[in-house]
Amino acid sequence: METMRECEVLVVGGGPAGSTIAALLARAGRRVVLLEKDRHPRFHIGESLLPGNVELFERLGVREQVERIGMPKFGIEFVPPDSDERSYVDFVEGWNPAKGSAWQVRRSELDELLFRHAAAQGAQAIEGARVRDVAFDDDGATVKAVLDDGAEATWRARFVVDASGRDTLLANRFKAKQKNPDHNSTALFGHFRDARRLPGRREGNISICWFEHGWFWFIPLADGTTSVGAVCWPYYLKARAKPLKDYFFDTIALCPELHDRLQGATLVDDAVHATGNFSYSSTHATGARYLMLGDAFTFIDPMFSSGVYLAMKSAFDGAELVETALDRPSRLAVARRRFEAAMRARPRDYSWFIYRATNPTIRDMFMHPKNIFKVKQGLMSLLAADLGHGWRFRLSLVMFKVVYYAISIGHWGRTRRGFRRHRDNIRDMGALRGETVMKP
Repeated sequence: METMRECEVLVVGGGPAGSTIAALLARAGRRVVLLEKDRHPRFHIGESLLPGNVELFERLGVREQVERIGMPKFGIEFVPPDSDERSYVDFVEGWNPAKGSAWQVRRSELDELLFRHAAAQGAQAIEGARVRDVAFDDDGATVKAVLDDGAEATWRARFVVDASGRDTLLANRFKAKQKNPDHNSTALFGHFRDARRLPGRREGNISICWFEHGWFWFIPLADGTTSVGAVCWPYYLKARAKPLKDYFFDTIALCPELHDRLQGATLVDDAVHATGNFSYSSTHATGARYLMLGDAFTFIDPMFSSGVYLAMKSAFDGAELVETALDRPSRLAVARRRFEAAMRARPRDYSWFIYRATNPTIRDMFMHPKNIFKVKQGLMSLLAADLGHGWRFRLSLVMFKVVYYAISIGHWGRTRRGFRRHRDNIRDMGALRGETVMKP
């Protein structure tokens, strides 16, 4: 007969969100089970970290380990689609110059590091365990999983944390997932050896290169490889009439600067990947016996590399909520309202910029950043995930938007054409949906 195992907290998903909250709760003395459907190391896109992550790594106790696998990153390069200009911005230009750097990392290495750390803190970390069912009642939940050897396992938990990423386990179960109608995109990406990088201190900086059908990322990694990806509007991938690899190289050719940097570079494992970046959010993030973290709750376009930060920050906040639910249930309602508000506010800060990032006005402001009304300090603090400056930070972001709207009104014809183009671009063409896939 199948044995019913018991724990206080069961965490679904061994990525940055799940491993972080499992480590925090285990360190606090909780009996934690962490289930990951794959086995580490496993491939995952999203290599670029933000300075805001550094503090979280320190609090978690893994900063030195992350630094050993990381490529130092001090800022961002913006490359326009129609000129030879370049814009370079540094994180030290934000409100807190001390938050002036982060790293680029291979996610397979980072995710395994965080997963092993959770185990070292006392969590029972199990790989190859895919959760198939979660049934809640007044006292907790019964969770059933299938192990990669085909065996079934069942746990009884007082609280469940959904950190399943874009599998969105609980959001799907509760029919709480809502697609964002204002932003659809798809991504083609691969890793290259011997790509030409920026010189000197800027070698590890991320480059954002706009082109006709979207934007590219260019992320140097410590092992000498470089992650290159094109985030495109759905119609563009829908029009593909050739093998994915050939289409990817044709897409790179549309960006002369990127094409030049990849002259003589070789594609690692001859592999090109594709995935849908269909943004979504859930109607709620918490219940009496569960919460959703990171991409299990919401997903936004990865343009500003906010994914790992949002996932880990939600895990730190989520650990406090779990403690409240287990030890101080009378305070849970207030804690849930506070957590729900934070889970919506942080992605919203980034989304406003992301959804306008291909607009000519925003491009001009990124290419020619000026610090009138402290707007550059606010922008750089946001891009560094340094969000804790109260009214000064908020006011600088508000003033950025004021300047944006003023410029937009002053160039009304261009603005109108930009909005029409965006409206047409976000049409869901059924180009690519769901999780990462690879096609020949």
